[in-house]
Amino acid sequence: MSRWRWSTAVLLLCGVVAGLLPSAPAAAHDATTKAHAEVTGTGTNVKVVLHLEYDLLMKSAWLYAEAYEEKERTEQLRQLTINRDAVIEYVTKRFAVAYDDKACTPAMAGDADVRMRGKAAFAVLTFAYACEGGGGGAHAVSSALFPDAETFVHSTETIVRYDLDGEKGSAVLIAENPTLRIGEHDRWQQIGEFFLLGAEHLVFGLDHVLFLLALLIGARGLREVVITASAFTAAHSITFLLAAMGVVEVPGEIVEPVIALSIIAVAVANLLGREADRLGAWRLPVVFTFGLVHGLGFAGALDIDESGSWELLWSLLSFNAGIEATQLVIIAVLFPLLALLRRTSAARWAVVVMSVPIVAVSLYWFFDRIPLPL
Repeated sequence: MSRWRWSTAVLLLCGVVAGLLPSAPAAAHDATTKAHAEVTGTGTNVKVVLHLEYDLLMKSAWLYAEAYEEKERTEQLRQLTINRDAVIEYVTKRFAVAYDDKACTPAMAGDADVRMRGKAAFAVLTFAYACEGGGGGAHAVSSALFPDAETFVHSTETIVRYDLDGEKGSAVLIAENPTLRIGEHDRWQQIGEFFLLGAEHLVFGLDHVLFLLALLIGARGLREVVITASAFTAAHSITFLLAAMGVVEVPGEIVEPVIALSIIAVAVANLLGREADRLGAWRLPVVFTFGLVHGLGFAGALDIDESGSWELLWSLLSFNAGIEATQLVIIAVLFPLLALLRRTSAARWAVVVMSVPIVAVSLYWFFDRIPLPL
């Protein structure tokens, strides 16, 4: 059987395998969630705007399935109104503002709203916190939203943007470090938090790791790895910064399937081998193009919903630096191993064994991420 026919048979097998895969969430990042808080004010008056994933909020507040399974925005708003007291009780027990170590008193201001972030609906809740004390005090913000103990999600991160006590910045609150103290949170701490956030996203974002692995499998030498990785880095850095700053906006319904398609394209090229090489200099422009799409995916993961947020530039750059550093570590570990494998008699079969599962999983992601009408 010729290499072309053999590769075609493998692709058909991948399609069958993908069809047999069990149902799973539409994206590779759904095992956890990110809460978002915008905290502003001075002295005794503080305003907090929270963005919380709608269905998770309703589950955590121990409401009925008719509330958390609702997909229509109009009905979601109605459920938030009906269950206002339960929602307030849950949120105010797990998100707190203090002034000079004295707890501030929260009150929900206005009605809840619902907005889309990527493919998920988020409840938007506004609270006014009344604090006691004189001028010159310092605020602290704490979050214990959606803890592991509730078992619905794990490793929740609360991204806080703040303009308090004359200071502006952003922070990431996690279970191990749940409190932000204004005046004690410096620029380097902010950079470190978002650097780790970027690193975590690449490590736990299996689709991006598979794309990088597919690139490494098809690379012929160190020079090609450096050029390809540089093109991918430059491309996703451009779109990540533009999208995160609100300059470019592409719906997640488009971005996520195309990311899956990019993995399929590179892995299939690896299976085609010499046939793909005949296309000449296809690899670099294709990698750069798909890198632009992956950058939009990175921005969606950070999920900053604010146009022109130049005060967040350090956070964005740190997040991207975390992605780049982790990407370099993956390349440094995997490429030498692949280079050694390429010198053995099993090199051809190793490419197939590694590429087939990548194609199968990515095919499943592609079809699963395509939004279907209800």
